[in-house]
Amino acid sequence: MVETFPITTYFMLLLLFISFLVSTLGKPKLSTNCLPSKFQNPVYQNRKLQNLDIISKLRDDHDAIKLASSDYGNMVHEIPASVLYPTSINDIETLIKFAHNNSAPFTIAARGQGHSVRGQAMARNGVVVNMRSLKNHRNGFGITVSGTPSMGFFYVDVGGEQLWIDVLNATLEHGLAPVSFTDYLYLTVGGTLSNAGISGQTFRYGPQISNVYEMDVITGEGDFVTCSPEKNRKLFYAALGGLGQFGIIVRARIALEPAPKRVKWVRMLYNDFSAFTKDQESLISLNGRKQKNALNYLEGLLIMDKGTPENWRSTFFPLSDHSRIISLVTKYGIIYCIEVAKYYDDHTLNSVDKELQVLFEGLSFIPGFTFEKDISYIDFLNRVQSGEQKLQSQGLWDTPHPWLNLFVPKSHISDFNSIVFKDIVLKRNITTGVVLVYPMNRNKWDDRMSAVIPDEDVFYTIGFLHTIGFNDWETIDLQNKDILQSCYNAGIEVKQYLPNYKTMEDWQNHFGMKWRTFQERKAQFDPKMILSPGQRIFNNN
Repeated sequence: MVETFPITTYFMLLLLFISFLVSTLGKPKLSTNCLPSKFQNPVYQNRKLQNLDIISKLRDDHDAIKLASSDYGNMVHEIPASVLYPTSINDIETLIKFAHNNSAPFTIAARGQGHSVRGQAMARNGVVVNMRSLKNHRNGFGITVSGTPSMGFFYVDVGGEQLWIDVLNATLEHGLAPVSFTDYLYLTVGGTLSNAGISGQTFRYGPQISNVYEMDVITGEGDFVTCSPEKNRKLFYAALGGLGQFGIIVRARIALEPAPKRVKWVRMLYNDFSAFTKDQESLISLNGRKQKNALNYLEGLLIMDKGTPENWRSTFFPLSDHSRIISLVTKYGIIYCIEVAKYYDDHTLNSVDKELQVLFEGLSFIPGFTFEKDISYIDFLNRVQSGEQKLQSQGLWDTPHPWLNLFVPKSHISDFNSIVFKDIVLKRNITTGVVLVYPMNRNKWDDRMSAVIPDEDVFYTIGFLHTIGFNDWETIDLQNKDILQSCYNAGIEVKQYLPNYKTMEDWQNHFGMKWRTFQERKAQFDPKMILSPGQRIFNNN
């Protein structure tokens, strides 16, 4: 159970705020009866406050602290001193400026949906900024679609606190949509851009950070900065994939394209890993953004013996085919599934099936084991919501989630299959969720950004997305550690996506050649190391 923080910690924090806001010039006296009880102190009587508004938005009640001291992972719990519920961007600026200018700075973490799994959005004894608080205030940026129709150029300006599902719904009203999404849409724009934002569209359109034209960022010094590839470019590239270390993203200008109407959604099953990866790599080799015959989405997943071929993320296979799919799993231990999607609208309705047929020629999936759905575009993008609702109904949404997300170089993906999938995951048989396996193209990423990926033209995303009971998560966590250690022992240079490391040396190894640049950017934009302490990069304690 989360406990309230020590009174002294809170008192010291708000004492600092009072010191910052005190003015002795020409303001009417404010009765101390107006102040919270913790300020009923003779020291502050007869003082004149310049601004009480920021203090009134700091909360230390049980509900606020409980929310800010846990996340989706539900494994790490760090108690902040207070939680800021901003009603304007200026509130965040004021908070950060005060922390930066103080002789004893406190740490600050921005929290959107809190979908991190290792406490990345927490701030022990510091202040957590509840970004979602901005959504209902006009002083937030909201969602605004703009562009030049004659040139076919469109974009959407989005507050960092906005959810991707709301961005999608707002842009669809104009017949437009972003081209790169995460699989789960109930995440904030600022949150995913601080990491990268990946899914099955990434092989063709790049991660979400590759589709941003401009941002407004509040740095670790409290400066409000508009940045782009042309203006304040160092901050622009630093903040994208920067894990919140250089500033809080409060607005992003995101590229839009005409939205399709429907989706051909296909899954194909494999019993041979080499054939599975060869076909995936062949399919993502067609990846031009304007290449009409290319797929729009490609992912892969493992199917193992859990009594059903389905997983919590989506229900896809016809019930009548479950038994024969499970028979394959029983025979081979692991079945590999390629999942693809091709978008279409009224203009491409008559050609989409032919284009898929051409793409599938020469693929080595198991004959008779292809499955297809035809659904609306929004239902496809929002397909994971049904899984969320299912888990919530079973009481499993708020349980621990010891997830592990990795980038694996193509040159070692076969080794990874042998060492991890077969010798660890299959033998231990404790998989309790989805295991994703799909490739990406390096040329869709911008190496000037802070995000880290393997140094090969093609690399794979591996996602172990476990859902497990409160008493069992440590077993999965131990398996995750064994996976990482086995990769290290085998010389497989994996990179963690949504990284979690304990030592500075581990972080240096993670960033590799980017480490020095990362340090320099931190020194420039957050010199007192105030922001995102939960990442434990520079606040490693």
